[in-house]
Amino acid sequence: MAQARRQSRLARIWRHLWLDDADLRRAIPQALVERLAQRVAASERRHTGEVRIYVEPALPLSYLWRDASPRERAVTIFGKLRVWDTEQNNGVLIYLLLAEHAIEIVADRGLAAKVPHDTWQAIVDRMGSAFRERRFEDGLTQALAEVSALLVQHFPAAADSANPNELPDAPVLG
Repeated sequence: MAQARRQSRLARIWRHLWLDDADLRRAIPQALVERLAQRVAASERRHTGEVRIYVEPALPLSYLWRDASPRERAVTIFGKLRVWDTEQNNGVLIYLLLAEHAIEIVADRGLAAKVPHDTWQAIVDRMGSAFRERRFEDGLTQALAEVSALLVQHFPAAADSANPNELPDAPVLG
């Protein structure tokens, strides 16, 4: 059993070492980054939340050595990008880890308290279906639309009040 676990861990490390920035750029080319930034900006005009997208080809070695999960990395990125630091605690991170085909959505406590886990999981499942067919733009666009709808439902932008852009709109490629 210990040998199988060790082999599984080595296979995971190898998978992460194999992918690099070129793989990331093939999956998410610069033109897509620009289109996603525009879609995030358009979305944020309709609600008071903030949406960040973070895509990375592989986990850093420090995460692999301690066998950290993609969720742990997503929560760390959520903090590093300061998604938690919004006025109404309604920021959302859409995180993709290409090496493991992992998708995580991390919502700040203001929105997380209003949206059941099953709703987030359904969004992740639909993204996963699109990504398995290598339709990254479709999956990300649909997820962004669904997250935006939740934010509009729970945190709509008021026409007569300021709606500052608290965080950058452009996706981050790690």
